[in-house]
Amino acid sequence: MVMQIWMFLLHLGTNAAYFYSVYSVLRAATSPAFNASDFFETSSMLISFILLGKYLEVLARGKTSEAIAKLMDLAPKTATLLTIDDKGIVVNEKEVDSRLIQKNDVIKTIPGSKVACDGLVIWGQSHINESMITGESRPVTKRTGDIVIGGILNENGVLHIKAAKVGSETALSQIVRLVESAQMAKAPVQRFADHISKYFVPLVIALSFCTWVSWFLAGMFKAYPRTWIPSSMDSFELSLQFGISVMVVACPCALGLATPTAVMVGTGVGASLGVLIKGGQALQSAQEVNCIVFDKTGTLTICKPMVVNTRFFKTMVPQEFYELIAAAEVNSDHPLAKAIVENAKKMRGSEEKLIWPEALNFESITGQGVKAIICNKEVIVGNKSLMLEQGIAIPVEAEEALAETTGLAQTGVLVSIDKEVIGVLAISDPLKPEAPEVIFILKSMNIESMIVTGDNWGTANAIAKQVGIDSKYVVAEAKPEQKAEKVKELQSTSI
Repeated sequence: MVMQIWMFLLHLGTNAAYFYSVYSVLRAATSPAFNASDFFETSSMLISFILLGKYLEVLARGKTSEAIAKLMDLAPKTATLLTIDDKGIVVNEKEVDSRLIQKNDVIKTIPGSKVACDGLVIWGQSHINESMITGESRPVTKRTGDIVIGGILNENGVLHIKAAKVGSETALSQIVRLVESAQMAKAPVQRFADHISKYFVPLVIALSFCTWVSWFLAGMFKAYPRTWIPSSMDSFELSLQFGISVMVVACPCALGLATPTAVMVGTGVGASLGVLIKGGQALQSAQEVNCIVFDKTGTLTICKPMVVNTRFFKTMVPQEFYELIAAAEVNSDHPLAKAIVENAKKMRGSEEKLIWPEALNFESITGQGVKAIICNKEVIVGNKSLMLEQGIAIPVEAEEALAETTGLAQTGVLVSIDKEVIGVLAISDPLKPEAPEVIFILKSMNIESMIVTGDNWGTANAIAKQVGIDSKYVVAEAKPEQKAEKVKELQSTSI
């Protein structure tokens, strides 16, 4: 309704300028002595200005819609529905549209697929990537009795999940709904403009009419010198020109047109850069921000486990070392194993054929590591407890390396060849290169930075130290609702 009021004023102003110009052209054609100005360019420029604003608004809405669409794409399109008899045996399975899932249905989730709904694991074990919800980069082990969230990725293993929340009740649907409602919310300055428009537009029309009447009556009663009127015009035409000028100047008012355009462009540009701005109110309030809360995974870090360091304790050709451990880990579906294999590929350089030596007697020990015979050598890759179980002595330098990786929020993986610890791999979710610089720039602007993450305290403190955030501004092991509570707490207090 408010926009219709502004558009009415725009149409009135542009039409008045256009038809006055038509009148001037016709008058000049019939009366050679007539020498008044026309305002065709005024109408065209005003309309062009408004169309440009509308175009920018459409582009901004499109970018914001793309961000929302990406969120919605996290949910799988189809799901495998299981039919289970009274004895708990699967008697049938079929693929269905994920929107048809009902509460208490049992859904099968295979490795590499996404969980179709919020539910409870009733069978199976797997590693789940929950970084979308918790910010934890390392996949979380899920077993019977654990709760899973729709839209998250099943890294490995098969799970049978009993649906608990479906459709609009799922956590992902609530996130999408929050983003949509935020984008529809108006900024305070826009609400103020809408309120003013109720009085401004009628006032402009009244002032325009009064201007025309005043100058017309003043001309009739000769209240101003005749020399003020161009020789080819009369007092009526002069007063009409003044009245139209008031209307034309007021119609492209920034309060009614530029404000919503600026808000939409700002939120749209943010969305295109991966920043979801919670509507115009948040955009307007940004100028008063004195503290910014960062998540860790995918914000300060790249959200992908990588081998960031390798320590050797015995003399060995690096290429042979990486080949042996890759040959062992390539048979494992653990996320850390994938990081080790990717690192070995990188160390192999630009070789076209990445064929690893054959692994004999391969064995995967859940929660500890792997062991195999490769090139007639016994290779064991895993944690400290696995080494001790296999009767392998851990040297002092290896103990120190493990302690160092723990302090740096890294996962230390020991490598043993023929019952002797050869080296330690440090695996971590590394920082984005620009993260420390961003924190430094914010500090120079007197804006404090805080980390609120679902990761553990050791990792959170280590990341905070690397980017330059004080440990007192670190909150770890926080669930999504706790993160929201912390933000509300900060908004109600001054840091």
